[in-house]
Amino acid sequence: MIHPRAGTIAQPEDLVDITHLVTQYFAVRPEVDRPAQRVEFGTSGHRGSSLDGSFNELHIAAMTQAIVDHRAAEGIEGPLFLGRDTHALSEPAWVTCLEVLAGNGITVMIDAADRFTPTPALSHAILRHNRGRGPKDSGRADGIIITPSHNPPSDGGFKYNPPHGGPADSDATSVIAARANELLGPDGRSIRRVSFDRARSADGTIRHDFTSDYVGDLPNVLDMEAIRSAGVQIGADPMGGASVDYWGRIGEEHGLDLTVVNPSTDPTWRFMTLDWDGKIRMDCSSPHAMALLIDARTEYQIATGNDADADRHGIVTPDGGLMNPNHFLAVAVAYLFGARTGWRPETAIGKTLVSSSMIDRVAGALGRKLIEVPVGFKWFVPGLLDGSIGFGGEESAGASFLRKDGSVWTTDKDGILLALLASEITAVTGQTPSQRYRALTDAHGEPAYARIDAPANRDQKAALGRLSADQVSADRLAGDPITAVLTAAPGNGAPIGGVKVTTEHAWFAARPSGTEDVYKIYAESFRGPEHLSEVQQAARQVVEAALTN
Repeated sequence: MIHPRAGTIAQPEDLVDITHLVTQYFAVRPEVDRPAQRVEFGTSGHRGSSLDGSFNELHIAAMTQAIVDHRAAEGIEGPLFLGRDTHALSEPAWVTCLEVLAGNGITVMIDAADRFTPTPALSHAILRHNRGRGPKDSGRADGIIITPSHNPPSDGGFKYNPPHGGPADSDATSVIAARANELLGPDGRSIRRVSFDRARSADGTIRHDFTSDYVGDLPNVLDMEAIRSAGVQIGADPMGGASVDYWGRIGEEHGLDLTVVNPSTDPTWRFMTLDWDGKIRMDCSSPHAMALLIDARTEYQIATGNDADADRHGIVTPDGGLMNPNHFLAVAVAYLFGARTGWRPETAIGKTLVSSSMIDRVAGALGRKLIEVPVGFKWFVPGLLDGSIGFGGEESAGASFLRKDGSVWTTDKDGILLALLASEITAVTGQTPSQRYRALTDAHGEPAYARIDAPANRDQKAALGRLSADQVSADRLAGDPITAVLTAAPGNGAPIGGVKVTTEHAWFAARPSGTEDVYKIYAESFRGPEHLSEVQQAARQVVEAALTN
């Protein structure tokens, strides 16, 4: 149910008490025998809040020490790039992290201006340092980014990016989490740490200009000259996040007609409009969180939003308003695989299995191989790294793609890149991305797509994650014969942590969230909204049966 104040400016009673939030970060000691207070890496690292004992100083110290131990085991001796976003818990967590890294003698690269670092800038920096280094080179770099992404202001997050520059896979995070949980207990005495003053002044703590390296390299992945020459009027909203300094630099350095719509940062995010459930959430794919930018859409040819760590994108056009993320992903694929002549003919398209089947139809029309993977950007990392995947995208508005020459740009999601791509498409084609999407529906049909989120506790999420093909006994879905019941992704055979049911004209997938206490039902039909409702009803029956059992 949509909250009655969704899409309206936050009021004082909606704001988190920052002083209390930060105090609890230092004051609360997690209890390792309570599952909710242990370290647990989901699809985007460890997330939690200091208010409930799931994101506190000892968590960060333990995870950082565990990463130090993991680096030693993996023979990684190069620098570690360390960044943070604008959440209130990110700075104290960044301090804790630096103290432990310095206490272990690790060379740490921190932002030269002591400002914020978007996730894609961290991935870009790791890859730039590691260019030309082999998988056994001890000088390889890795990184830590302190961010809960688009989560509410009371949350904190911690992500590890190994030398491939993208999100760590479960092989690494399971080891790191297990060691961190040992350190939350009696083994906590093994955490090596120095004071913040010593850590900042240590010889191994080096200032790095993330911003200049990233902004200066953009012409190698985007047609910045086309955007400049066309004079595309851009409104970029950092949504109070880590891209706040980047957008101004991008406009200045590349001569773009670019307005930073809201250059403010405030850990309460008091300038935000409330999301669908009445919470403050920096979700740039939500029409409620993006309400102000949508209202201003006629002031720009392209308006864009990014979440707090800028790994997601939201695209707003004068003619279409806020684009559904799936729609823009399909437009991006159709455009890039026609415009990037430096990409190899065999370069494939990557999508998560809960993304729109419109992408499948576009891939078929292009004659390109489609690789369908489980939810989680980590699955695209190998392909982006070796150039075998030209574009990898998630339905949650996260994507990245190759440089013009077919080499890797980032192996983590890049919301800044995709936001600028919307302007390139407009500049080169003379059409907005929403106009381009309408052309795709004329050619391939118009799907109705929706995602439903509902609360789920830890046990319920575990039950949903164990959904099997046997729990789908029907042979038809909303009147159509079922063509497949999937518990593993077709592209790589990896478990999807739920189930996907497909027909010729529709599909649904049900899975627990890896970042929030909710479950998600994704569904799509090429036979219209009414048929979509029938598909969703069938999906609910599968989920309810799993929860009941």
